[in-house]
Amino acid sequence: MTCTILALCGSLRASSSNRALLETAMSLQPAGLKIELYDGQAALPHFNPDLETAGVLPNPVLPSEVIDLRQRVRQADGLLIACPEYVHCLPGSFKNLLDWLVGCPDFPGKPVALFQATERHEYVPAMLRDVLTTMSAEILDVACFMLPATTNQIDQTWIEKQPALCDEMGRKLEAFAHRIAPKAP
Repeated sequence: MTCTILALCGSLRASSSNRALLETAMSLQPAGLKIELYDGQAALPHFNPDLETAGVLPNPVLPSEVIDLRQRVRQADGLLIACPEYVHCLPGSFKNLLDWLVGCPDFPGKPVALFQATERHEYVPAMLRDVLTTMSAEILDVACFMLPATTNQIDQTWIEKQPALCDEMGRKLEAFAHRIAPKAP
């Protein structure tokens, strides 16, 4: 049986090192694991608690972009997140995505692995863990990975030319797959 991971990139940049890290993970996905990259972050409306009360007049339906995000999270067996740091904080667009997931009934208990594109980000790793823990995610430390890059000017080709890093990423993805695989009764 194949497990599905929804990859969430905290950056909107097409040439983001975090996106490159997630795309490399997709190229290294072990047998039994399918990683899908979520690309709808830029289209999400600004979080508004009034819209969160979908089904209650005068807001009978959540925005379609939010419905899509929540369906993708519901269908995923786990989440793989790579997020940059902007001015010592989470990027606003990514925080907006997380805000929309707070009211998602399928998010609590969702297994999460955190991949970090550079060790230079001093604040976001702890901040992201705090936010996700508050949201009741299950952060799987055994599957978390930090690329020991000292620059954020990296791409998938650069990462794939680092065999030791790719081996380590592969082991982390296998550990993630092992932890989220359905257990036999």
